[in-house]
Amino acid sequence: MRLLSSAGFTLAVMLSTPAFAQGRAATGSGDDLHTGDPIIVTAPYVRSLDILGNITVLDGDELARDIRGQIGDTLTRQAGLSATSFAPGASRPVLRGFSGERVRILTDGIGSIDVSNTSADHAVTIDPLTVERVEILRGPAVLLFGSQAIGGAVNLFDRRIPRKVPSDHVHIDALGGYATAANDRNGGASVDVALAPNIVAHVDGSWRKTGNLRTGGFVHSADLRDDLLHAAEHEAEEGHDDEAAELTALANSRGKIPNTASETWTAAGGLSLINEGGQLGISVSYYDSKYGVPSRPGFEHHHDDEDEGEDDHDHDHEHGEGPVTIGLKQWRADLRGEVEMGDGFFEKLRIRAGFADYQHTEFEGDEVGTVFTNKGIEGRLELAQNDRGGWRGASGIQYSHRDFNAIGAEAFVPRNLTDQFALFTLQEWTLGSLGIEAAARYETTDVRAPSLGITRNFDAFSGALGANYELGENAKIGLSVARAVRAPSAEELFSNGPHIATQAFEVGDVDLKREASWGAEASFKLRTDAFNLSIAGYYNWFDNFIYSEATGEEEDDLPVFQYFQRDARVWGFEAEASARLAQIGGFNIVADLVADMTRAKVKGGDHIPRIPPLRVLGGLEAQGARIDARAEVEWTDGQNRVAAFETPTKGFTLVNASISWRPLPDTKNLTLSLAANNIFDVEARRHASFTKDYVPLAGRDFRITARASF
Repeated sequence: MRLLSSAGFTLAVMLSTPAFAQGRAATGSGDDLHTGDPIIVTAPYVRSLDILGNITVLDGDELARDIRGQIGDTLTRQAGLSATSFAPGASRPVLRGFSGERVRILTDGIGSIDVSNTSADHAVTIDPLTVERVEILRGPAVLLFGSQAIGGAVNLFDRRIPRKVPSDHVHIDALGGYATAANDRNGGASVDVALAPNIVAHVDGSWRKTGNLRTGGFVHSADLRDDLLHAAEHEAEEGHDDEAAELTALANSRGKIPNTASETWTAAGGLSLINEGGQLGISVSYYDSKYGVPSRPGFEHHHDDEDEGEDDHDHDHEHGEGPVTIGLKQWRADLRGEVEMGDGFFEKLRIRAGFADYQHTEFEGDEVGTVFTNKGIEGRLELAQNDRGGWRGASGIQYSHRDFNAIGAEAFVPRNLTDQFALFTLQEWTLGSLGIEAAARYETTDVRAPSLGITRNFDAFSGALGANYELGENAKIGLSVARAVRAPSAEELFSNGPHIATQAFEVGDVDLKREASWGAEASFKLRTDAFNLSIAGYYNWFDNFIYSEATGEEEDDLPVFQYFQRDARVWGFEAEASARLAQIGGFNIVADLVADMTRAKVKGGDHIPRIPPLRVLGGLEAQGARIDARAEVEWTDGQNRVAAFETPTKGFTLVNASISWRPLPDTKNLTLSLAANNIFDVEARRHASFTKDYVPLAGRDFRITARASF
């Protein structure tokens, strides 16, 4: 079967297929990467798809091995991926240096409908314990999911709306484990039951509880320790010996990171009608999480002197004191349907929609600080075309509505409403060894802040054109170009106030223009029985790039972070390779390598903040019928290319090892795994994190995981 690989056509799979999450056997994407077997993706008009260069697939045992409390930390082993790692309870993916408003987190093709894109301290409301498959999409054509996907998209699939009738009437998936670094206890399970030959019911739930995270080395970075020790010297000179001793102890603290504990639970149920003419399903889910937000040492938030007339009791009640924690909950309802349309021009009609009611509260000690609410709806209607002599494609419409509000003394953004409507299409032609893809999206966005009396309207057109050429049976080259336009978000436009969780005074700009870019990407892929190689390089030229940067000023005793807009350049590469080295006994010995790098500058030569440095990860694995053993080394370079008022980050090297055992003969239905991460207990910090100077990564961590599927 023919293999297709361009970024443009890759996206069509995501636009039109409910069977997307069933495309491969649940053996884990590691099997495909290491053995060279083709990755199969089922879609209405795609028979097979070579997606290694543009989509990374994570499922099965590999997903179980990497699962953490938040999806950002779950994906950091993948090419081009880092994480915001604000706290163990809040971590979002960083793709090719992009995060926030430039990376979409999707569940089966539509947004998570939370507020994780608005601030790094806000959690993603999708528990990885309930996810059976992750698709990481890169390249310009992912803009068909929305202008907020300019950096890429992470699409997560679960079974909450069943896609097929269980062959044995009942299907059970379960995952559970324990990890030592944070005393992490977790478990999740789902059950699909055939109530009738064409009706399937689903229920699932998950629970995770952790203590404070233990790190390797010092809790605080060298620069921050110097500041604390300098402050201790000053206190000693003033005769404040107790304060000096406290600051010195804080500077030298090791071990557990204060206020990083978390607890999360979820529950969901769904029902599907499935027959030869299509399917229709619904689900309802609930997400509940409480997690700590670590404070920068020496941070003391003093409130405006304008409140001098307020009595002490009212002042204490309104603002509270103590560690900041976030209590978060979301109710969500989802709908998915599709209709088989036969052999005419269109093959399939698909509808996907979701509604969510979200709320989270930022507590200061026991007192309520700020309450954030978000009610949103998003829907897509897509038509997939039948293959017409090498021409195929998909087109559709998309709508989303968001009603966001922040209530409290430290509400840094006013209530705002965002409406977005879009038309999109993607078309692909095959001419012998040449494949050509074209994608286009028109989007209109209204952003309103009623209390300010401000409404901004933005029209945007984005397009992509790609081509790939087969160099024989095993190699392929590809090239794509794209024009992408993004409307500024409400937070970028209207922010103006203190945000206690991020410990910053955030300032937007109501006059921001549309952000636009030209991008180019080139790729080379080689697949043989013994060796796989995928390399991609990209370059983006931005007009009016929007970014947040420290100004060096203070407001309300908080550092000011302001949104700016300047021309910028972002470029980098990703590479993946694997090779069979030998066969010893019943084991295949396989080596693999992942490398990535991103560079980003604004016009005038200044670096864009929080860009991940060069990273190389290499592994050696012994793959057997019932036992797999793996050792890997991840080297991350230091980052000295920093923005104004941003601190550099030292490089680090992590050594990890794992072993998996499938005790049931001739089946992979049960897997028991033991992993040791950061074996040498080194001090490691992600440069992409706002909190890297006082929230390092986990120290030595032993993890036990059991995964079952029957």
